[in-house]
Amino acid sequence: MSISLHRLPAGDESRWAVCQDGEWGVLDGTLADLLAVPLNQARRAVEAAAREAGGGMPGRQTLPPVDRQEVWAAGVTYLRSRDGRKEESGHGSLYDDVYDSDRPEIFFKASPWRVVGDHDAVGIRADSGWDVPEAEIGLVLNAAGEIFGYTLANDMSSRSIEGENPLYLPQAKIYDRSCAIGPAIVPSWAVDPGPFPIGLRVLRDGREVFTGTTSTSEMARTFDDLAGWLFRALSFPAGVVLLTGTGVVPDADFTTHPGDTIEITSPALGTLTNPVIAIGDATAGKEKP
Repeated sequence: MSISLHRLPAGDESRWAVCQDGEWGVLDGTLADLLAVPLNQARRAVEAAAREAGGGMPGRQTLPPVDRQEVWAAGVTYLRSRDGRKEESGHGSLYDDVYDSDRPEIFFKASPWRVVGDHDAVGIRADSGWDVPEAEIGLVLNAAGEIFGYTLANDMSSRSIEGENPLYLPQAKIYDRSCAIGPAIVPSWAVDPGPFPIGLRVLRDGREVFTGTTSTSEMARTFDDLAGWLFRALSFPAGVVLLTGTGVVPDADFTTHPGDTIEITSPALGTLTNPVIAIGDATAGKEKP
């Protein structure tokens, strides 16, 4: 039995629906409502909607599966990520320290209104010449820090900007269309807790120009450990999405181009597909001759 939560357009607003084995039912309330209550109570609400499911998908379009949730992210949680950061930076020892330390790297990624969903365009900064997708598992955490569900995520990143100086990480990571999540949320009680295999493909003019795979079994930290650190001094009354880092980092000679298509997949969570566009002005802030 498969079950997933989807956010769908409803006029000028949105609604949440449950899909169980291809049958759809409307959920009473929002994701924020589900994440504000204990996990067992949220589960009862989802399962009640699933029992009423019948018929096809209401509409053809889905929205990013967040409503009031911030998105945060963890970095350098895989050995390949540590090595990739060292490749791009003159501050390699910094990433060794982060990878080996008790305290993880956790940073703010996106406000909910900046998140894009399945088949929406993700962006690469126009003032960056080296840009990559980062295929990740996203933890959907409730207000108590419990794992309500899992989703796929793309933490787009400018390697050239972060490589120039690690203090530029917010500019490398946080900009319009830099965060994609979807296509849906799979509840934690409906799927094995991992490890999750993760695949990444980049297509250019219909041709595969990059492919890579990893598994969350390669993570240096556990999901619960990352969630615990996020909640140490922060509260999230409407819940939060925490991206758990990437284990697929293309070699230094690869960069994403506008017009590419990025596919991130994991069998239990589906496939997240996004075309790529350029964001911003490459000349902004530069002196004119």
